[in-house]
Amino acid sequence: MRTTLDIDDALLKEAKLLAAREHTSLTRLIEESLSARLRNASTQPTGKPRPRLPVFAGRDGLQATIKDPKSLKSVLDALDDTDGPT
Repeated sequence: MRTTLDIDDALLKEAKLLAAREHTSLTRLIEESLSARLRNASTQPTGKPRPRLPVFAGRDGLQATIKDPKSLKSVLDALDDTDGPT
């Protein structure tokens, strides 16, 4: 199948030099590279495991100034209240 690709000039120049050194065509070099990349992508897990976040196990719970613990705005507002004058 024929297709058109936009490839960076410097990258294309390097690819052509490599193809010439290996006595192969640019098309074959691109096919091999694409195949290798697709093979690697299919053998790697789709996503990294999410890191466990530390959980505060202290006492007294949330600050009284945090009105809604599910709201980032509420948490940030509470932090602003404790910063004092700037």
